[in-house]
Amino acid sequence: MSDERKYAGGGQRGSAWKIAITLILFGAFIYLWGESVDTGAGARHNITYTEFRNQLEAGNISSVTIEGEEVSGEFISPVTVSQVKGQEPVRAMDFRAYLPPFQGPGILNEFESRGVSVDVKPSGGSGFWQVFLLILPWVLIIGVWVFIMRRVQQGGQGSQGGLFNFGLSKAKLFNVKKPGVTFNGVAGLENAKTELQETVAFLKNPGRFASIGAKVPKGILLIGPPGTGKTLLARATAGEAGVPFFSISASEFIEMFVGVGASRVRDMFKKARETKPSIIFIDEIDSVGRTRGAGLGGGHDEREQTLNQLLSEMDGFEPHEEIILIAATNRPDVLDPALLRPGRFDRHIVIDRPGWKDRKAILEVHSRNKKLSTEVDMEKIAKGTPGMTGADLENLVNEAALEAVKKGKEKIDTRDFEEAMDKVIMGSKREETFSDQEKRITAFHEAGHALVSWGLPHTDPIHKVSIIPRGMSLGATQFVPEEDRHYYPRSYLMNRLAVALAGRAAEKLIFRDVSSGANDDLKNATGLAEKMVAQWGMSDKVGPLNFGRGEEHPFLGRDISVQKRYSEDMAWLMDQEIRNMLLEAESRADAMLNRDKGVLEDLAAALIVNESLDAEEVDAIIRRSKGAEPLRKASN
Repeated sequence: MSDERKYAGGGQRGSAWKIAITLILFGAFIYLWGESVDTGAGARHNITYTEFRNQLEAGNISSVTIEGEEVSGEFISPVTVSQVKGQEPVRAMDFRAYLPPFQGPGILNEFESRGVSVDVKPSGGSGFWQVFLLILPWVLIIGVWVFIMRRVQQGGQGSQGGLFNFGLSKAKLFNVKKPGVTFNGVAGLENAKTELQETVAFLKNPGRFASIGAKVPKGILLIGPPGTGKTLLARATAGEAGVPFFSISASEFIEMFVGVGASRVRDMFKKARETKPSIIFIDEIDSVGRTRGAGLGGGHDEREQTLNQLLSEMDGFEPHEEIILIAATNRPDVLDPALLRPGRFDRHIVIDRPGWKDRKAILEVHSRNKKLSTEVDMEKIAKGTPGMTGADLENLVNEAALEAVKKGKEKIDTRDFEEAMDKVIMGSKREETFSDQEKRITAFHEAGHALVSWGLPHTDPIHKVSIIPRGMSLGATQFVPEEDRHYYPRSYLMNRLAVALAGRAAEKLIFRDVSSGANDDLKNATGLAEKMVAQWGMSDKVGPLNFGRGEEHPFLGRDISVQKRYSEDMAWLMDQEIRNMLLEAESRADAMLNRDKGVLEDLAAALIVNESLDAEEVDAIIRRSKGAEPLRKASN
């Protein structure tokens, strides 16, 4: 049996279906019975039209009844009757035959000329069946009415499967009697877990806080990129405290019916109060928590009414009501200020991408049930996955396991993790053939990136250089930071610009031409230079000013529409500074590649032959070509 149940389900669905099926079967029975039972006097014998004509011409029929295309009556000649289907001689016998459609009024004239009495009835079946068809609609109407009233009663008793139960909460209630997730099952996130410990302590012993007048935050907002473990952390908080945990996505509040969202909010808090102490978790709260007044609906917008009800419920908490509301979002910038103020969401906990130590712990958690080779070094893998979230790391481990199965291995080794990392970062291999010229261009392009990065100080170490088509690219040069960075000096960023433009510079040096392969490099370099000038104050001519130009969402990396806060003259000056930075970086790359053109050719030749080179192979080729110079590069 599942350890969770929905308040939106339930009810007496089984009994309702039984009633409906019973009515259908009863109706079918009545129909068949009515068709099989003849309501006329005695048993009627079906005869052919030819037999009917013979009896009519013989004068054995004195009266008939016509109903549609059916004609019925009584034979009066015992001699003729004894000839019909081997019947014993009798003085009279009822019959029934069917007239062909082309008879028309001619048959009536013939009846009149032979002195046959004619009675005409409207078509529509037997009298019994007509009565049944008259009664059936009323039976169905009464049945539907009884069904609706039963469902309404069930809705009032807490069932949410009823016809009119749109306004009841769809939140899932997780069973606290079964083992759940606790903080021990959540790798990393130590700072967030520390902040949530007091929430756990309050839920376990609220009297301790009330005795000295302390108030625990009513609402906790978890802010972070997708996949960083916000939902998992909320569940772990409930598991640690051992209290009921209601979970719902904010989008489930909104329906096409007006007022449904507000009704569901009321019902959700009602359920939480009935099971207190408890935790309510609302995922993606920005679906209903966006700033009010920004849409076309105004105050009558259904989403805004839902938000108003949520604000009212949070304000309606009585002191120490033992209910904690936890919400998660990756768009804190769009939330309504009234939702974020103290008294509602008092505490904001940022859950950022994990550092390498946390990544190592996460990898170990997801590898518990995997068969790993002894050579697998989780620390090395963790350091080689900067920027990955917990969800990314889980996917990485799974891809490595799939790679091992594909190759028929008994255990997952380091090579499987490397292949999985390439797939996650750059995409799957493309079975694509391209010309020798395109292969040479790609090889020199990637060799240019690698050589300039190797020669410049303060750049991230090379991890791998490849000209194997993956995803949307024909080749890639991967860099792995030696440590997680939180600050970016100008010298480091200028070197990154030079490395980004080195591929295009190598193409220009060797082929006296440039290609469209540098499109992504130019895009990234231009975006970085724009931030340096317009946000980070790294241009002497623009000065220490932040104009918000090129500003991105801190988590999603998407531009936010903001009002321009600078003049056209300042925009032109920023454009010039961005251009000068890029030209300076390209000039540095050109100078380094011209000086070490022979090294560039050796590195490109090795790539053409091997298609992929790791950091040690790149270093060995460059050192050998340069005459065994000191390893890597200068420290300054």
